[in-house]
Amino acid sequence: MFVILDYGVGNLTSIQNMLKKAGVAATITGKEEDVRNATKLLLPGMGHFDNCMQKLNASGLRPIVEKKTFEDKIPVLGICVGLQMFMEGSEEGTEKGLGWVKGQTIRFKPERMKSNEKIPNMGWLEINACKSSAMLENLEHARFYFAHSYHVDPVDETVALIKADYGYSFTAAIEKDNLVGVQFHPEKSHRFGMQILKNFATRLS
Repeated sequence: MFVILDYGVGNLTSIQNMLKKAGVAATITGKEEDVRNATKLLLPGMGHFDNCMQKLNASGLRPIVEKKTFEDKIPVLGICVGLQMFMEGSEEGTEKGLGWVKGQTIRFKPERMKSNEKIPNMGWLEINACKSSAMLENLEHARFYFAHSYHVDPVDETVALIKADYGYSFTAAIEKDNLVGVQFHPEKSHRFGMQILKNFATRLS
């Protein structure tokens, strides 16, 4: 069962519809039994980091999610703030992150930018692959839709799957073991978004 985790946050129906277009059936659920039976798990996120962490912690689902992630080792995909939650914390708030990936989520640094890009970053960006991955099959010359003021800054650069440039190069996606996270919105990224969701659903096991 492909589970889109419903803990009260995110574009759940939009994600489900994009998966459906890719030929993938996914269930939106916050039921403990369903999460226990998941073979793939999608962690959505939208809005403020602290709000997302508080809602996930309050849902009671975190222990089950972490068991599925680290004991059963099912593929897990974080989207937008869902990716940011993988980290140890965020400059956006004071809540602790999940700590699945060492590093922080940081705000775009205007002083590092080569030009006067506006924050938040809202729009389409081309991507640069950092390593070979089944997640990137059939995604040559891909571009994705972003809407964010913060990005992940992992300690271990080898977890970076995709980089993008917005004033400076930043990590736009990570892959570590069974964990994948993307900063962009696949559900808003047309055929490229459909393809990366299809890759997660059909090529990772």
